[in-house]
Amino acid sequence: MNMNFSIDPEQVKGFLAEDEGESLYRYALETTQKAPCLEVGSYCGKSTVYLATACRANFSVLYALDHHRGSEEHQKGEEYHDPDLFDQETNNMDSFKEFRKTIDQAGLQETVIPIVTSSTIASKRWATPLSMVFIDGGHSREAAMGDYRSWAGHIVQDGILAIHDLFPDPEKGGQAPYEIWKLALASGLFKELEIVNTLGFLRRL
Repeated sequence: MNMNFSIDPEQVKGFLAEDEGESLYRYALETTQKAPCLEVGSYCGKSTVYLATACRANFSVLYALDHHRGSEEHQKGEEYHDPDLFDQETNNMDSFKEFRKTIDQAGLQETVIPIVTSSTIASKRWATPLSMVFIDGGHSREAAMGDYRSWAGHIVQDGILAIHDLFPDPEKGGQAPYEIWKLALASGLFKELEIVNTLGFLRRL
């Protein structure tokens, strides 16, 4: 598949496997002729490059939502803390500068619309239908449930809900993303398409 990247997304900081990124691109290319796409959890822009490159091919846009203060696991002393993304002046994680650098290098400034706030705040009075929603935000139960409840209802018929970090085995990873995956299936509003590595895809009925 010729994805016409301006930069190699595998060189961008992030936790998305290459096969997962390629599947994001494939589904975004399929769906975003109908409506824009939204991702929850942009971090440094790895998934953004895959999604936005597909959106650009369809003359669509990607809403890239992230407060850029890092999830629980990115904080000081936690497993995925990156000291290069820690702002000593504010004593906070801040991935926004690195994110903007990625978007500039990828030439996606006219395709990506950054939204720098929490998921629940951004969803208040949201009125734009979405062809695809990719959830990869905080992995606490509260954060994952908030992301699902905030955005799943805005997906158009035949649109895509993608959820990252699905671990049916609790010993391999946190359960919150898998919980909202099961909730989406139980709702009767979605059907399972496939799971690529730890990234699951659902179709809105």
